[in-house]
Amino acid sequence: MTAEDQTHLTTWYTERAVKFIERNKDRPFLLYVAHSMPHVPLFVSEKYKGKSARGLYGDVISEIDWSVGQILGTLGRLDLDDNTLVIFTSDNGPWLSYGDHGGCALPLREGKGTSMEGGVREPCIMRWPGKIPAGTVCNELAATIDILPTIAGLVGVELPTDHIIDGKDIWPLISGRPGAKTPHEFYLYYYYGRELHAVRAGPWKLHFPHRYRSLDGRPGGTGGKPVPYVMKRTGPGLELYNLETDIGETTNVADKHPEVVRCLQAFAEAAREDLGDKLTKRTGKNVREPGRLEK
Repeated sequence: MTAEDQTHLTTWYTERAVKFIERNKDRPFLLYVAHSMPHVPLFVSEKYKGKSARGLYGDVISEIDWSVGQILGTLGRLDLDDNTLVIFTSDNGPWLSYGDHGGCALPLREGKGTSMEGGVREPCIMRWPGKIPAGTVCNELAATIDILPTIAGLVGVELPTDHIIDGKDIWPLISGRPGAKTPHEFYLYYYYGRELHAVRAGPWKLHFPHRYRSLDGRPGGTGGKPVPYVMKRTGPGLELYNLETDIGETTNVADKHPEVVRCLQAFAEAAREDLGDKLTKRTGKNVREPGRLEK
C-alpha cells in the first residue's frame, strides 16, 4: 500500500461502512469499523489536511470525527437510529514516544504499552435512542471484554458453555439502571505474556513490582519519528492507588490501607492459581487459548 493510498483510508473505510449499512438496512447487522488512524504512520485526505490547530494529528482526528458523522447520518437517513446500538471506543492509550503524532493521556500516568491508566483507560461513548438515556455518565468499571456477552444478552443468544467467557453483561450500566454496579468483583491487568502487573477492585488499584516503558519526563518525537523509551520499574514494594481521588496514580497509599492491599492480594493470588503469572513463576491450572473462528 502506497502513501497515497493511505491518505484515502479513512474515506474508503467510511464509504464502505455507509454502503454496508445501505445494503443491510432491512435485516439485523453488525458493523465493525476499525480505523487505521490515528495509529502511526499518520495520513489524512486533502479535505482535512492542514485544517486543525493540532497539526497532522489533529487533522486525522478531525477526519475520524467526520467519518463518525457520516455513519450516524446514514443511520438517521435510513430510519435506523432507534434500532441500532452504536459504540465508539478505542483499544489503548497514546503512543507517547511519537510525541506530536501520538496524542496525550494526561492527567493519566504513562501511555500505550503499559498497565498504567494512561495505557488502558479509554473513553467510551454509546448511543441508542430510547434505550440509553441521553447525557448519562457511568463511572463503573467495564471493559471491551464485556461487549460480547452484553450484545449476546440483547439479542437473546446464549453464551458457549464449553469454555470460559471472561466478560460480563453490562447492559444495566449502559442503560442507566438506577443503582447499577459493575459485575466485576475485580479486574486483572495482565501484560507482556501473562505477567500480572496489577489488580483493581472498585476505586482501588494495586500494582505489583514490574518493568514498564516510559519517556521518564522527556518529550516525545516530532514529525512521525519516535524517541526511545527507558525501562522503569514500579516498587520495589506494592503500589496502591485510589483512582477516584488520584486518577494519575501519583500517590502510593499502600501503607495507609493494609486491609485493601490484603484484599487485592487475595484476588491476585486466585488469578495466579487460575491463569498463572510469569512475574511469580506460576503456571496456572486453567490457562486457556483465546476463542477462534473456524476457517
